[in-house]
Parts: sequence; C-alpha cells; structure tokens
Amino acid sequence: MAVDRTGVVIPIRAFALGKARLGAALDASERAALGRRLATQVVEAASEYVVSVVSSDGDVRAWASERGIATIDDPGSLNGAARVGREWATTRGCERVVIAHADLPFARSFASVAHDGAQPIAVLVPCHRDDGTPVLSVPVNASFEFHYGPGSFRRHAAEARRVGLGVRVVRDPTLAFDVDLPDDLEGLALEV
Repeated sequence: MAVDRTGVVIPIRAFALGKARLGAALDASERAALGRRLATQVVEAASEYVVSVVSSDGDVRAWASERGIATIDDPGSLNGAARVGREWATTRGCERVVIAHADLPFARSFASVAHDGAQPIAVLVPCHRDDGTPVLSVPVNASFEFHYGPGSFRRHAAEARRVGLGVRVVRDPTLAFDVDLPDDLEGLALEV
C-alpha cells in the first residue's frame, strides 16, 4: 500500500494544557516546551504519511503551519478530534487513518500500524499502563466510534468487534509510552 493512502491525525488541544497533570513537576512554560517537543517528535515519526493536526489553539496552528501540516478545527473532545480527523483523511483519498497522541517521546515510525489499508482491521497500541490507546488505526470507511478516556484500549477493542473489524494489537514500546503523569517524566532524557 502506498503511504499516501494513510493519513495520520494528531490531536493537540494546546501544548501546555494537554500536560496539566504534570503541573506538580513542571511549570506552565516547561509543560508547553515539553508539549511542543513531544508533538514535533510525533510529526517527524509520521512524516512519510499525509498528516494533519486537530487544534483550535493559535500557537499549535502556527507551529503546524510552519511545518506545512494541515490543521483541522478542534471540535472540543478527543473523540470528536479523531472523528473529524478521519473525515479529513477520507477527503484526502486515504484508505486508513492513524490517530496518534502528541505525547509519544519515543515514536520513530507508524509503519507497524499503518500498512493495513482498507482491510477491515482495527490496529490498537495499548499504552504502557495497558489502559489507554495512544495510537489507533482504522479503515476510514468503518463505522467505528472512538471511545477515548480511561480504559479506552478495551473499549476500542470492543467497538472494533461490534462493527465487524478484526483486532490487531501492537505492543510497540516506542508507540505505547505516552507522557501523562509526573512518573512518566522519570528516566526521560528530555530537556524542558
């Protein structure tokens, strides 16, 4: 499958806001710098695909524009962002959409989740806590509903089965590790 038939959608509410749970460890400017650094890593990992950022934040949109990345208005929720991202990928002629969180410090490639094309398969990457879904890939024509939030990995697997999609779980530590809590900062060689 040609990589231009896969779209990667990266929802980013705002650089600092998305890391509010890190407030005990980092001040607002440090959280914003970390958010920007992590988002840049994810965009670089997705560079072989068509990429869009879902955000209504002016700083995020300017950052994306500087990189030549399409932006989509944020409808106000992660589920909504994934939905409008899938619609964007459909209008671009993509067969598959990858929804990737913007806080993956070790992301280097999305090849392991992007190659199924229009096949009726949902590809799920559970987070390092085996709870969330930092990376999810579905065919754009699936009637799949997104279910982000605590426990999303199991809800996404159940949703895939509900709509008749096969489920492939990818346990890739470079895509599973997302930075949400102060404990996640330990061991990271990131300057903030």
